[in-house]
Amino acid sequence: MTATTALSRVIELLDVEPGTVDTAKGYLDLLGDEPPERRTPALAAMRSNLLPMVYERWWRPVVRLINGGAGVEGERRIAHELLRVQSGQTVLDVACGPGNFTRSFAPLVGDTGLVIGFDESATMLAKAVEQDNPGQVGYVRGDARSLPFADGTFDAVGCFLALHLIPEPFRAVREMIRVLAPGGRIAIQAPYLPRGIVPKLVDRTVNAPLGIRAFGRTEFTDVFASAGLVDIDQRVTGLLQYVAASAPGPRKAA
Repeated sequence: MTATTALSRVIELLDVEPGTVDTAKGYLDLLGDEPPERRTPALAAMRSNLLPMVYERWWRPVVRLINGGAGVEGERRIAHELLRVQSGQTVLDVACGPGNFTRSFAPLVGDTGLVIGFDESATMLAKAVEQDNPGQVGYVRGDARSLPFADGTFDAVGCFLALHLIPEPFRAVREMIRVLAPGGRIAIQAPYLPRGIVPKLVDRTVNAPLGIRAFGRTEFTDVFASAGLVDIDQRVTGLLQYVAASAPGPRKAA
């Protein structure tokens, strides 16, 4: 399977008008030159040309420090454990950045599966398509708060360390739940906000002006439970949390 074939398969899943998808940049661009509605310092960095260049060398080591020392491979291992991806399945990686997690799912879905990396940042996706992407991987540029896919499209949906940057993060989470197929798995990695006055003060005075936020221990579990998800699993490592759950119903056979 080639990258072109993967993009053709992705187009078949999109809930958009035919002929409106731009593929000239190696990914499906649903935003074009549409200006972002909001420009916080954090989002400006994600949309800039600088962060994709320093992402691996500087940003991920910082994440390792707040993640209790777990490296990139450790993060991916946890993501794989939580999503339980199987051969032949369809996976959506929301706010995929340069596609590190996206590509890691390709061996799990096998030749007949499909993995879609989804991000709002054109610079991040440009970096993603430059990489050696397996043939079952394709990328889409769009708004995570309004996913262009029909209900129940994906067997697994993940979002790894990006919700703290997305405006209206729980709107994005509800969209992720909406596109999850019966029996499918959802997994989130996000900053963890410990209890206490000091962490809340830091979050309010340091993170908020930058357009960043951390999340309390029950915020994601409550949303998952209220949406009727089951098998909810939460792990806290350092200042990060992983939260996963399943949609009710039988999962598609491998």
